[in-house]
Formats: sequence, C-alpha cells, structure tokens
Amino acid sequence: MKSKSVFVIVIVLLLLTAAALAQDRDQARSQERITREVRHELLMLPYFGVFDSIAYKVDGSTVTLLGQVVRPSLKSDAENAVKHIEGVEKVDNQIEILPPSPMDDGLRIRLYRAIYDYAPLEKYSLGVQKPIRIIVKNGRVTLEGVVDNEADKNLANVRANSVPGIFSVTNNLQVVPSK
Repeated sequence: MKSKSVFVIVIVLLLLTAAALAQDRDQARSQERITREVRHELLMLPYFGVFDSIAYKVDGSTVTLLGQVVRPSLKSDAENAVKHIEGVEKVDNQIEILPPSPMDDGLRIRLYRAIYDYAPLEKYSLGVQKPIRIIVKNGRVTLEGVVDNEADKNLANVRANSVPGIFSVTNNLQVVPSK
C-alpha cells in the first residue's frame, strides 16, 4: 500500500513538472514571436531612416522601445505599431526625439556622404534599411548598427571623424560574426 502511494506521488510530480516545462516552452515561443513581430513592425515604419535608431527589449508581454529619432511622429508611430501586436500588453516608449537643429541637419548630410559615398563602404548603401545609423545630437555623432568586419567599423569611424564641425564621434557599430 505504501509503495502504491509513493508511486502515485512520483507520477503526479512528473506530470506537474512536464506541465511546467510545457508552459515555459510556450512562453519562450510566444516571446520569440513577439520579438520577431516587433522587429518587423519597426522596420516597416515609413519614415524610419538612416538618421534614426530604434532598439527594443521584450520582457514577457512588455516591450520597451529605446533609441533616438529625428521626427517626433516616428516615436508615436513606433509605439502604435508595437502595441497592436498580439501578446503585447504594455509598451514603455523611451525613444528620444532629437532636438531640431540646422547645424545637425547639415552634419547629417555631410556624414551620410562621407560614409555611404566612400567606395569601400558603398556596399552598405544598398537596400532600403541602411545598416549604419548616423545619430547626430548637438554636434555629437553616434554610429549605430552593423558592419561585416572590424576594418569597415574602423573605416566608418575615420570617415565620420573627417567631417568638419563634429565635436565627437562614438562608434557603437557591431561586427556581424561571419558564418
């Protein structure tokens, strides 16, 4: 009789463990799906350009939006696009709107030409979404995004530093590991 009780308890514990593992797996799949959909929705924003940088974090059903944008409407567009995704219950929009500045606008154009019109970096100008993001705030430049190798990362940094009128350049470019 005693061994029968122990057997039943072990079976119940195994079933509970299996149910908990299945629930964790379902939550992980749901979070992966939300992450994919958030990425897709953000990339599809019509005014998301090379001078904007939007990042995100997915924590369960909460999505946190980060980054900097030139157009104020892009901040609200990003939030609206993400909050309608199935499974998203809360959006924490921490996107910074860059201050309007004719000086910064001029720097953006000169930086774009210095980086994307330079022959060794021209390959990054192909496609709709440019992989090197140029963020300019009060004469300070931040390069965000991805490049193929360390040489391209350093070259983009040198080209950005060669533009007159810049106070500083922060190079946050990431090198994509080759497959």
